[in-house]
Amino acid sequence: MNPDLMNKFLVTAVSAARLAGDIITNNLGHLSKEDVQTKQAFDFVTKVDRWSEAVIMQTIREKFPSHRFLTEETLKEEDTGNYRWIIDPLDGTTNYIHSYPMFSVSIALAYQSEVVLGVVFDPLKDELFHAVKGNGSFLNNKKISVSEVNTLQRSLIATGFPFRAKGMIDHYLRAFKEIFLGVSDIRRAGSAAIDLAYVAAGRFEGFFELALSPWDVAAGSILITEAGGAITDFAGGNDYLLTGNIIAGNIRVHNEILKVVRRVFSGIADK
Repeated sequence: MNPDLMNKFLVTAVSAARLAGDIITNNLGHLSKEDVQTKQAFDFVTKVDRWSEAVIMQTIREKFPSHRFLTEETLKEEDTGNYRWIIDPLDGTTNYIHSYPMFSVSIALAYQSEVVLGVVFDPLKDELFHAVKGNGSFLNNKKISVSEVNTLQRSLIATGFPFRAKGMIDHYLRAFKEIFLGVSDIRRAGSAAIDLAYVAAGRFEGFFELALSPWDVAAGSILITEAGGAITDFAGGNDYLLTGNIIAGNIRVHNEILKVVRRVFSGIADK
């Protein structure tokens, strides 16, 4: 793709993420009960999610009015053109509601259904991760790569509990136990976008979660691949945006986690 055009896309995405980050940080700790609504069981949305989404979409539409969007809060999938932005305006809403300082803005751009650009912004730490297809992954404009740790015993792994699929908890816990017993430790932050960004930066060796949505992982997925890592669904394929079941990491650790997850979820996930 045209490098100048991709740079315009990136500049716009970064600008949108930072504007959203300002809204998020300025309202942290100021939510009332009336500001929080339940979308579905155990899944919440705040007025800040909506404000963040609005400023992101407005910023992008001003530059690229013909582009389409898939966003968490509108839940409106428009895929009639070549370009589609996949947006999570506040990844980690439950954390945000409780003022737990782990949340992010996630913005990805897909061209003909392939993710070609990703931005994940942690406004509290002022850490902005970005990747453009073929150009590598960066944290605050410094190139990053996945960890070189190649054994599970030395690996720090991230995960997320399946709050959208609590009926899968027994299988999840079987996989969790087997992986936990073989690794250095496991963390659960509550923002999949940050987890994936941290894998890309080598802070985690791997990550696994199920029942995620495309906006949770689209930006993080290109951060992983451009940082030299691997990301697949639970069957080892490329349908993670559709299934929501994700394994990511450096190639060696990814493959070790995949072995466990395939065995535990055989015939159940990624049908």
